[in-house]
Amino acid sequence: MECQETQTKAVNTTVNNAGDDLVQNRLLSYLHDQLPFKIEELKPIRKKVYFLRTQQRSYILKGFSSYHRLKLQEAFTSSLMKEGFSKTYIFYEVAKEPPLFFDRTYYGCMEYLPPSKEVFTYYLKTDRLKGLELLKKFHDTTEKLVSRYRTVVPAYRQADKWRERATLFLNNLPVVRYFVQKEIINELLAWADWSLRGIEEEAWLFQSGRQVILHGDVAHHNFLRAKDQSLYLLDFDLVAIGSPHSDYLQYANRILPFMNWSFEELKKYPIFKYSLEEKGFLHALAYPTDIFREWNRVIRDRSYLDSVKIRPVLDLTVGQFAERQCFIKALKRAVNETNQ
Repeated sequence: MECQETQTKAVNTTVNNAGDDLVQNRLLSYLHDQLPFKIEELKPIRKKVYFLRTQQRSYILKGFSSYHRLKLQEAFTSSLMKEGFSKTYIFYEVAKEPPLFFDRTYYGCMEYLPPSKEVFTYYLKTDRLKGLELLKKFHDTTEKLVSRYRTVVPAYRQADKWRERATLFLNNLPVVRYFVQKEIINELLAWADWSLRGIEEEAWLFQSGRQVILHGDVAHHNFLRAKDQSLYLLDFDLVAIGSPHSDYLQYANRILPFMNWSFEELKKYPIFKYSLEEKGFLHALAYPTDIFREWNRVIRDRSYLDSVKIRPVLDLTVGQFAERQCFIKALKRAVNETNQ
C-alpha cells in the first residue's frame, strides 16, 4: 500500500499475462503455507505489491529488496504512531515463520486503508493545503525521531542530488534534442545553473537549523483520502534526515503546474510564507528537477518511443515553458528584493 492509486487499483486490477500468473500462483501457494488464515483474494497492484483479502480483513502485501528495508519501515511507522502521528498505516506480523520471503524478496503485510471515492488531487487548492498541513504535522513528529534514526536513515544532500540529476540529463541530451528545441534546453540548463549557484551560496539553509526526517516523495499518490475522509500519508521508502525546506521544495514543485506556475499564488500558502523570504529557497525553486527527472526516467525506460508516454513529458517541458519562464523571472525579482 504505497499510494492512493494503489488503494484504488486494488479493487479492479487483474493479471494480464501468463508470466505474471505463474508468479502470482507460486506466491499464493507460498502464502497459504505461511499465513494462519484463509486467503480469499490476491490481486497484483504493481510490481511486488498486492492486495490481499481474507475472511477477517484486507491487507496490502508489499515487497522490499532487503530485510533491513522491511524492518526499517516497520520500526519507522511504529515510531510515528507512538509519537502521535496516526495518519498512516501500520504493519502486521502475520507469518507463521517470519519473515515472509519469496523470490528473493522480503514481504511486509500492511494495513489496508479503504479509499474515499473522492480522491486526493493537486488540482484542488483545498487538497493542496490539506496535504501541506499533513506534511507539516509529519515533520513536527519526525523532528523528535531524528536522534533515534540518525544511524540508519541517510542525510539528505539537496545540492548533491540535483547535481547528479543534472549530469544524467546532460548525458541524455542527444535524445532530448530530438524532441525539444535547443533554445528551450539552453534556458533549462541556465535555470539549473542559477539555482545551484544560489543554493551553494546559501548552503546553510539546508545544512543547519531544524532537522527532521523527510518524507522524500510528496507526489499526490502518496496522500490518501480514506473512506472516513481523513487524509493519510503513505510510502516511506525515501525517508532521509534534513531540513523541512527540502520536502517543501518538492511539494511546491509538484503543485505549481496546477497553479499555472504563479509565484503570487504560491505566496498565499501560509507554510511557504517564511521560506519564500529566503534567498536559498527562492533559488532552489528555479531548479527544473521535475523536467530532468522525467526525461531521465523515460530515457532509462526507453518509453520515449511511446507517443502516449512521451506526451506528458513534452507538456511539462514545452507546453508549460512560457508560464515557467514568467515564474523564474518572479523568483529573480524576489531574490533582488531580498538583497536590497
